[in-house]
Amino acid sequence: MKLSGEMRAFAGRLGHDFARPALLIEALTHSSISSPGRTDNQRLEFLGDRVLGLVMAEALLEADSAAAEGQLAPRFNALVRKETCAAVAREIDLGAVLKLGRSEMLSGGRRKEALLGDAMEAVIAAVYLDGGYEAARAVVLRLWGARIASVEADARDAKTSLQEWAQARGLTPPAYVETDRSGPDHAPQFTIEARLDSGERAEATAGSKRQAEQAAAGALLARLETGT
Repeated sequence: MKLSGEMRAFAGRLGHDFARPALLIEALTHSSISSPGRTDNQRLEFLGDRVLGLVMAEALLEADSAAAEGQLAPRFNALVRKETCAAVAREIDLGAVLKLGRSEMLSGGRRKEALLGDAMEAVIAAVYLDGGYEAARAVVLRLWGARIASVEADARDAKTSLQEWAQARGLTPPAYVETDRSGPDHAPQFTIEARLDSGERAEATAGSKRQAEQAAAGALLARLETGT
């Protein structure tokens, strides 16, 4: 089986030359288009999640030999979470080669965070099965490199930090209120306001409620820390 020109270009962006091209095609095939003769990427996603986790656990231990488990865990979670996988997928334009059924294509599946994150994990598994652990490790470390270096900032959970800030001052936990929703159904934008019962509040907009809540909490923390 030969890869199309588009698939070869993607493999180049990925940084791996596939000896078994069928693995890459399987990794990029969503369940919405699978059939008895065409396997989707769900099994590879399961494996890729574990391969990514092992690579990241090793990388974090090597990067900071003095870090305790309590420090490593949030860094690890920040690096392997679905949003991070989807962000990496966007950087290598994975969505352009994702094989989707008509309904998913019409609903903007190539831009959906869950689909991109799942496919990125499946692609990691495809590299692992094609070239072994070292090949998969090399791909992951190259694509995630900058994130590993800056993970301390990314690992900060803004909602938890804001709740701790409020509790330390005898306030009730922050409230998160959806103030607006815009955009088409396949790519909604949520605006969330983080509020404290002392009157402070801040707002943020993102493509998911979870992201918007985290961004609003971060904005409110920044405002509290600077006094603005």
